[in-house]
Amino acid sequence: MKEQDAHQAIPTDVEVFYRELREEFDHILDFWKRFSRDEEKGGFVGKMDQQGRYIPDAPKGSVLHSRILWTFSAAYKITGDPDHLAIATRAFDYICIHFNDLLDGGLYWTVDADGKPLDTHKQIYAQSFGIYGMSEYYRATVSEQALALAIEWYRLIERYGLDMFNKGYIDAFARDWSFLEDKRLSAKDDNAVKTMNTHLHILEAYANLYEIWPDPILLLRIKELLALFQEKILDKNSFHLHLFFDEQWTRKPGPISYGHDIEAGWLLHSCATTAGDEFWMDLTKSNAIRITEAAMEGLDEDGGLWYEWDAEANQLLKEKHWWPQAEALIGLCNAWQLSGNMKYRNAMLFNWQFIKRYIIDQENGEWFWGVNARHELMENQDKIGLWKCPYHNVRACVQLLKRLNPTF
Repeated sequence: MKEQDAHQAIPTDVEVFYRELREEFDHILDFWKRFSRDEEKGGFVGKMDQQGRYIPDAPKGSVLHSRILWTFSAAYKITGDPDHLAIATRAFDYICIHFNDLLDGGLYWTVDADGKPLDTHKQIYAQSFGIYGMSEYYRATVSEQALALAIEWYRLIERYGLDMFNKGYIDAFARDWSFLEDKRLSAKDDNAVKTMNTHLHILEAYANLYEIWPDPILLLRIKELLALFQEKILDKNSFHLHLFFDEQWTRKPGPISYGHDIEAGWLLHSCATTAGDEFWMDLTKSNAIRITEAAMEGLDEDGGLWYEWDAEANQLLKEKHWWPQAEALIGLCNAWQLSGNMKYRNAMLFNWQFIKRYIIDQENGEWFWGVNARHELMENQDKIGLWKCPYHNVRACVQLLKRLNPTF
């Protein structure tokens, strides 16, 4: 195909992609509207397996509920659908009643199926998603209670989590905000004092809060977080991100996470744009392209993004999870729009073909957890769970629909 013909074909391909994304946006929301509500005990079910079976006594997670709150608040602003607002309000109410610790402050990690406190430790990651969800609910409803809670949880992070001497934030605390030995976010993570993942989502939450509450100290913290990514977290030789650190920011061994890399590439630039700082906007724009380029090492020939590279074992974890595919869509679109380089656009469209073929559950709705190297579904995974939420894929739809059509 001649170069001129190739450029003329771009709008058609992207228009098809846009229409399919718009349909998938509706399909994902419909799945959660139909299947996620716990009509017996309130809030949302703790667990559904890939066969659509509910696990009755499964614990309920604050991250799941906060991500549902964000998802349906964001959706309502777009659709105006009262059912979407009702689901957002259901999440808001359940968080306020069951996850919000009225004694010591902050959000519990989990409650049991009846809504009673279960794992009551204070993971900063969970507080961040609480801020993120409440900020979005305020944007949808102008709920002063939601704004007050978001500010309260921000101040708790600042009071207990902020390391004034070494900079950055400690990952986790006991219920009363005292020392906690095991700070791991999940069983697969290193028991590190500070992690890339937590800092990325503090930054995301702070940026969302800043858009509705432009506090000067909050803005300062956003810029400090951007500086930490530049100075401590980003490997400026490989442009991959280091994942685990001790209190003094000494790097600990860890894999290369292609999903987190490509997510950070676009998200850091987005947060810098929210801060309105020209220096950080310029630097994160340049970094976004280079981080995305590094993450593309994990793109397979079928268009899917591998999960991670185990640097110590010098081998690939041959799984393709749902959420790195969603982040790849945004990251590749962002790199294409920032650079004008068509290879990112082509990789984005190819990744979407992979998602349609292997990740979207075309029969029952939502996305499967992931597939292995033979494109077989990963076994014993969730459709709904502590980590399986509508956040990554709905956010990808929202981001891309707005990027491809600013009037959306």
